[in-house]
Amino acid sequence: MYVVLTACLALTAMSTDPPSETVRFATFNIWELGANKLNQVDERGHGTNPQLRKAAEIIQRVRPDVLLINEIDFDEKGDNAAWFQQRYLGVAQEGQEPIRYPHVFVAPVNTGVPSGLDLDHDGSAGGPGDALGFGKYSGQYGMALLSRFPLDAGAARTFQRLLWKDVPGNLMPDGTAGKPQWYKPEEVAILRLSSKSHWDVPVKIGDTVLHVLAAHPTPPVFDGPEDRNGRRAFDEVRLWADYLTGGKAADYIVDDHGHRGGLPADARFVILGDLNADPAKGERVDGRAPIDLLLKHPRVQDPEPRSEGSLADAKDYPGDKSARTSGFGRLDYVLPCRELKVKKAGVYWPKPSDPLHRLVAKPDASSDHRLVWIDLELGTEEKNDDTKAATPIETSQDPES
Repeated sequence: MYVVLTACLALTAMSTDPPSETVRFATFNIWELGANKLNQVDERGHGTNPQLRKAAEIIQRVRPDVLLINEIDFDEKGDNAAWFQQRYLGVAQEGQEPIRYPHVFVAPVNTGVPSGLDLDHDGSAGGPGDALGFGKYSGQYGMALLSRFPLDAGAARTFQRLLWKDVPGNLMPDGTAGKPQWYKPEEVAILRLSSKSHWDVPVKIGDTVLHVLAAHPTPPVFDGPEDRNGRRAFDEVRLWADYLTGGKAADYIVDDHGHRGGLPADARFVILGDLNADPAKGERVDGRAPIDLLLKHPRVQDPEPRSEGSLADAKDYPGDKSARTSGFGRLDYVLPCRELKVKKAGVYWPKPSDPLHRLVAKPDASSDHRLVWIDLELGTEEKNDDTKAATPIETSQDPES
């Protein structure tokens, strides 16, 4: 079941015609965006939660055309996504122009969905660690795709129900093929691969159809020597790599409507999401970094967005200190196909001396993650083999800021 909201807000609609040169895509993990925060309003119905006001101000400053929000609770009517637009994005934050997305896609996620089994082996079933994806209630930590442009829900593919055991050569710690033993046969039989979900949502931008591949794999921590979360996170990232490779590599991939196979070889795409996979310090399985499956994939280019703000407290980070998207490292990604030309890319992380640093500073920081964005030029048929084609810029100095 998908929920698509269109033209539902009392604001002037943004044009759905493509801009003359570029389209801006972004991903933003807005920490625990749920009804308890969204329902904090004043007498005018404007949102008052300080964290969400800062997050909305960042979105109003960056003004992405297509935005994936991670950690927004799923609800069947799409109320949370609508309330965030009405009460926060639709209200001027610190003098910024309100922004409206007339097209919204939300769908169910596995977080908080009861499994009926003791998946975390703490002696009782029913806790957040026993859900099909970690969560205290069904729909926690969901996703929402907001767009200026029409979303083709009829052609969308979701992979919420794909079973982990059905992934060939999976890393599930089930005691087979030399893997650690954690999950019992009855647990193996029902455990799904995606901790939230994986979505392929086509976006129509003028005459161009672009597939947004959205996901939010589990953090590869909070487990034990069996590494059940690290192994699941690896296979969650692998799903997109196999989806892009297609052919035999994607034969096991069956969407929630029963359709099999990967993304067509000629389809254009952008991968969006908090992938919980750092290339420098992230969890590895058998010495392999899961994000390399995408960063080194022949269909993917990495614009390597950066910020100056990341440098302030990154002294212990072993990788590119300007490339972090959170205090945990580089976790959030906007990765386009090589056929698209990247014009600019950035991480919204103003440096401490910037007045806008207040938006990412404690208390009431907008999130524990930073918004990541890229500007893409559509329409070119020439394959772009320069994975570093983007010109990273300081996000607080972006022209739309």
